[in-house]
Amino acid sequence: MFKDFSAGSISHVNRTNTYIERTPDGRRLVVERVVDAPADAAWDCLVETRTWPRWGPSVAAVRGPERIGPGATGAVKIAVVGAWVPFEVTTFDEGARRWTWRVAHVPATGHRVAALGERRCRVAFEIPLVAAGYAVVCRRALSKIARLAASRD
Repeated sequence: MFKDFSAGSISHVNRTNTYIERTPDGRRLVVERVVDAPADAAWDCLVETRTWPRWGPSVAAVRGPERIGPGATGAVKIAVVGAWVPFEVTTFDEGARRWTWRVAHVPATGHRVAALGERRCRVAFEIPLVAAGYAVVCRRALSKIARLAASRD
């Protein structure tokens, strides 16, 4: 599912890659980054809602479960606008470390983590092609996730 970059290649650390891929939800723009942290630490950042405002540039606050799972619902406060919009987790696969959601009843990003050994992983966002401009926000989020996940290790 991920591009095959060498897990030991230092040139891919701290670099964001962007490409189009066919995902279980159709063709998506994928923005990914190798993170120097265990996959579980990065996954926890993605599923623990209290961390979302720390890494999500567009999320100011979250109402909902502390940890998302299949069918989880809640609301996110959009940072720039200040409006609360509902969300629903539409797919959740703990084993594959992948989840997707709808925000304001619109299919939104997919999120996934792949282990690259014990202390490195690849974190990716899957963006609907019609929302390709959101890739800039996802790149910022990946930088923040990299720091947050490394600090949890």
